[in-house]
Amino acid sequence: MKILVFSDSHGNEDNMVRAVERERPSTLDAIVHLGDGWRDAEALHRLYPRIPLEQVPGNCDLGRFEERERVVFFGDCRVLLCHGHTLGVKSSLLRASYEARERGAQALLYGHTHIPHIDYHDGLWLVNPGSIGDSRYPTYGILDIAQGQIRIRTVPLNGYPDS
Repeated sequence: MKILVFSDSHGNEDNMVRAVERERPSTLDAIVHLGDGWRDAEALHRLYPRIPLEQVPGNCDLGRFEERERVVFFGDCRVLLCHGHTLGVKSSLLRASYEARERGAQALLYGHTHIPHIDYHDGLWLVNPGSIGDSRYPTYGILDIAQGQIRIRTVPLNGYPDS
């Protein structure tokens, strides 16, 4: 499975479209949006209705009352999605990682900081795709899940993939 992960689009739908086209829509099994761009994600889904969309609201998604943190399954992989503002990710990932472990997740996908981050610790991936809406350095994430194994990378929209 190939999952495209966005966060913090802040009205920049064009960058998301560029990323989807770059990754070839026919190869994508899902798109995840981690908040601060709920309407952007809905607009993207209207353009690519075949690709399932999973999303959670962020602190700038006013008037959204959906779950702030929720578990989704990609194949056999349990993933906790959150924007991160309710779990204090700007100061520490401790609370967010405890929440992910408590829910039995293999990966925590979060946003809010606008800083790409990938870490693996004691069976849990901690992943922030950065901000696809950033005007200087837009980034997104890709999760490849095969045979119970997770591979993750962040990708600068205007350059070459990071690790």
